[in-house]
Amino acid sequence: MELSALSALSPLDGRYVSKTGHLRPILSEAGFMRYRVKVEIAWLCALSQAGFSEIRPFSGAARDFLDNLVGQFSANDALRIKEIEAITHHDVKAVEYWLKESIGLELPPELSRLSPRPLQLDSAVAAELQQAAEFIHFACTSEDINNTSHGMMIKASRDQVVLPALSDIVTCLRDMAHRYAALPMLSRTHGQTATPTTLGKELANVVARLQRAREKIARVEILGKMNGAVGNYNAHFSAYPDFDWENFSRAVVEEHLGLSFSRYTIQIEPHDYMAELFDAIARTNTILIDLNRDIWSYISLGYFSQAVNPGEVGSSTMPHKVNPIDFENSEGNLGLANALLRHMSEKLPISRWQRDLTDSTVLRNVGMALGYTVLAYDSCLRGLKKLTVNEDRIQSDLSVAWEVLAEPVQTVMRRFGVENPYERLKEMTRGREIGQAELHAFIRGLDIPESARQALLALTPATYTGLAARLAKEV
Repeated sequence: MELSALSALSPLDGRYVSKTGHLRPILSEAGFMRYRVKVEIAWLCALSQAGFSEIRPFSGAARDFLDNLVGQFSANDALRIKEIEAITHHDVKAVEYWLKESIGLELPPELSRLSPRPLQLDSAVAAELQQAAEFIHFACTSEDINNTSHGMMIKASRDQVVLPALSDIVTCLRDMAHRYAALPMLSRTHGQTATPTTLGKELANVVARLQRAREKIARVEILGKMNGAVGNYNAHFSAYPDFDWENFSRAVVEEHLGLSFSRYTIQIEPHDYMAELFDAIARTNTILIDLNRDIWSYISLGYFSQAVNPGEVGSSTMPHKVNPIDFENSEGNLGLANALLRHMSEKLPISRWQRDLTDSTVLRNVGMALGYTVLAYDSCLRGLKKLTVNEDRIQSDLSVAWEVLAEPVQTVMRRFGVENPYERLKEMTRGREIGQAELHAFIRGLDIPESARQALLALTPATYTGLAARLAKEV
């Protein structure tokens, strides 16, 4: 079957591709290949500047050619690497051969059945680069290339896609928190009527949580290593024992690739930073699951209504339905994302002895985990933007909940030494609704200062909101 949005096995590449496609250039297999090419070229160019007599600094033309291999890396280039890999059965070696072919070298005899790739390469540049050909992938293990590629892919995904999408949600919620900072609303603890709040303050709570969570994601240090087969520079040292390989590798990782240097490793970078990052994203996703469920419930109560799109259908049999599908979609995809993120955070830091291959296949699913994450963020944001606050419905619920004022009444009674304040209010209010008249009659009979009595008589469920409005405005 021909691959299309309708035949894709994953909904991320099918039904939802319009919302997740911006991750493709970064986290797809072609994206992985491009980052591998970038690492190989960064290492080669750094070696050319290292002062070895066997490899000279590259000319500007040669550097431009190598840079263009990264900058103009195309789908055809990725397909060519796959053709080579079909014979080598080794993906990183295929990239190395592709690079050598790109500078005009013939492929090894076992790859001779592949048709030569037409190249447009200046002869002087070709001669210069071919002289340095064996310094491509020099002293590297495949994981030197893979771990740094993964690091750059994850960093780009976080900084260019995940964090901006999360920021959009925070901005939307903050705007709503400020707009409805003073709109009183009945709280519900255990599903029962409770001390009033404001709609803005409840949204501000989520903003504060997400801001802190976002900071945790942004602060995770993305690591990379370039230290050979088991992390000791064995091959490097055997060729150039007097060269400072550690500082050289650090410079490549930090200055050329934009990662933080991981000094102590086995064959693989231990992936602890990935676990830290994936856990941070999963915790953020859990906050949004909480938000989705709360908004869903407020829609059910009628506190929010949703924009009606012409032509949209809410039920195949019930014409009146306007379902909270964006929040349901977001919640479901956040659950999928977290299942993958938490598996990766638990699995990736574990490797048998100096290396096994279980991390490799798991890492190929980073795109799935982050894809479901950004899909959920998109759904949540779209849902938030469709909401209209039903102030009349919110006020209606609040206006009949006079029992919530049992709290301030008994608290003032405590201040002025009235006996058994909690117990007296419990007897009058627990498990039953009371009205304004009944509560005011009780207040008038209290032995408290007149100023305190008048303050309690002036209180309503809508005015008993404490510092909620101020807190909402300050988020």
